[in-house]
Amino acid sequence: MSPNKSDISTVYIVDDDISICESLSSLIRSDGKGVAVEFFTSAQDFLENANLKSSACLILDVRMPGLDGLGLQDHLCELGKRIPIIFMSGSSEVPQVVRAIKKGAVNFLNKPFKDIDLLKAIDEALLQSAISFAEQGNLDQLCACYESLTLRERQIMAEVVKGKLNKSIASDLGVTESTVKVHRHNVMSKMNIKSVPELTLALQKLKKIYQNEFD
Repeated sequence: MSPNKSDISTVYIVDDDISICESLSSLIRSDGKGVAVEFFTSAQDFLENANLKSSACLILDVRMPGLDGLGLQDHLCELGKRIPIIFMSGSSEVPQVVRAIKKGAVNFLNKPFKDIDLLKAIDEALLQSAISFAEQGNLDQLCACYESLTLRERQIMAEVVKGKLNKSIASDLGVTESTVKVHRHNVMSKMNIKSVPELTLALQKLKKIYQNEFD
């Protein structure tokens, strides 16, 4: 069974030297991992034409005319585009390396580098991309479950996580204990959660997204 095109990982290359782009493309394709490769000779060309995939990484030259590699990294961060970046550079300037890593780069290779080092860096970057995508998918699903809760169910969820008993929650909210039990059951069912500790962990993740509701 052939893989769906949407499931194929993509390696993007951005370097103003087209011969390097073509050489790296050939190397990556010859590795036999079945990844797609696209290259661009400028950061602007990449921004205008790259259709970023869910599982992808970017091999990026530091020094380029116009918008350089570090500038492109900054721009992608501003756009909220999270893609693992492998930087290439003809010089090993420590400040550049530190800056790139702090901004989220996964590797920094000094030219000339060994083919095996680049291929290894790509494997690690694509694995990180796949894990990040899966985590985001789980978080999106969690948010969808939370959005399905009524206001009362959200209130009771917050009280349950505090460790309060049904009787205490009923008293605080001015409802009957049986009402609390029904809402509590609905919360666990809609959130697809089986225990209070699991619910607590879910709420901790949700607080980062729905800050205003938990202030």
